[in-house]
Amino acid sequence: MKQLNANFVISAEKLAQCPESILPEFPLLGRSNVGKSSFINTLCNNKKLAKTSNTPGKTRLINFFNFSDKFMIADLPGYGYAKISRETQARWQKNLEEYLLKRTQIKSLIQFIDARHDIQKNDFAMREWVEAYNLPIFTIVTKIDYVSKNRQAGVLANIKRQFSGDVLPFSAKDKYFCEETIEYLTDLCK
Repeated sequence: MKQLNANFVISAEKLAQCPESILPEFPLLGRSNVGKSSFINTLCNNKKLAKTSNTPGKTRLINFFNFSDKFMIADLPGYGYAKISRETQARWQKNLEEYLLKRTQIKSLIQFIDARHDIQKNDFAMREWVEAYNLPIFTIVTKIDYVSKNRQAGVLANIKRQFSGDVLPFSAKDKYFCEETIEYLTDLCK
């Protein structure tokens, strides 16, 4: 099975702290506990690279991972539920907006949707914000293995109807669509 080596580079709170790099970059957008860290760990077959948690809101910084010097993945704090003050939320939002709008290395944003649930209000709000700024984006549908085989095509079709761009299924548990995702990211870097 095709996988990439990856290593943690740095955590940054704001744009000025992001690493100097010429590699194409893919920021991960998604609700807390949608599977962004598990996605990173699956792509490189290392369950301990990105910290996973059952507690929403654990990712507090932009965490950068270098994948075999082919591309960089930036794991962003999840939107939605997190036990933090409004002041902290406002600071996160300002810093993340600046990063997403001004970081020239960004090749495409990746929005994560949990296959087990309908698209949430904050998922739609995030997509509207991204499209208002005309930023490139595609969707990864996580936890697809939790949906019965006969329902998977319908779940994917529903998300494709509601979101523009490509929609890719993914399972960290059984590594479903891992190789295809690596190829997709690599092709975007060309």
